Amino acid sequence: MLLTIDIGNTAVTVGVFRKERLVTTLRVATDSRRLADEYGILLKNLLEFRGIATTDITAACICSVVPPLTGMFEDLCRRFFGVTPLLVTSQIDLGMPVRYDNPRDVGADRIVDAVAAVELYGAPMIVVDLGTATVFDAVSRDREYLGGAIAPGINLSADALYYNTSQLRRVELVAPAEAVGRNTTTSLQSGIVLGYAGLVEAMVGRFKAEIGEDARVVGTGGLVTVISDHVPVFDDINQELTLVGLDIIYRKNAAGLPSSGASAGMSRAG
Repeated sequence: MLLTIDIGNTAVTVGVFRKERLVTTLRVATDSRRLADEYGILLKNLLEFRGIATTDITAACICSVVPPLTGMFEDLCRRFFGVTPLLVTSQIDLGMPVRYDNPRDVGADRIVDAVAAVELYGAPMIVVDLGTATVFDAVSRDREYLGGAIAPGINLSADALYYNTSQLRRVELVAPAEAVGRNTTTSLQSGIVLGYAGLVEAMVGRFKAEIGEDARVVGTGGLVTVISDHVPVFDDINQELTLVGLDIIYRKNAAGLPSSGASAGMSRAG
């Protein structure tokens, strides 16, 4: 079984694949203060609760946008699961040319999402990832990763209002019945939820004008459902896009990988 790990700024998302089928997912909070042993025991116990033993894991693939945790999770995979993980970088076979000015600068999760979206839905492609940041990625008709746009995430913007004003408060992230708010709560909800819906619709329109009006649009990320009913641009919503991309990239590189730590004689923790 393949263990896939997406280390994001807010959460670490874990998936387990059996022959290309995602059989379980887990999410734990990102915390760079935690030690490898803490994360290792946590994942081991959560997976065992789902009926998956450490000995069931035969391979691992990681993408990370949190450098302090990258090496920690590589070590965790070796010690707790006995496998040497594949770390997604611009230096491995991604199955997709990266046309960013400096390919090393693009976040690994952005490339992974693009690979999965094109594999599942075709090209040209626009991926909209609504998480800690709101990220737009474009893939050309020739299946080349072109680049994209990055904006503050919905929660980041809402928190900025809360922390930097005296009278504005946190509100539930739901759309109001009308765009014109009649009180502070509905005014905030309109500006945040409908405002971000407008941002997404406008940016997708600009991207399509550049890469093709027939580009498909896939939404992903933990906050995509906040706006998905209020913006008519999404062809598909796929919350597991990054995990699927890790599975695809691992399979592209598996033949050239060294044998796992387990087969090399490393012991498993626990």
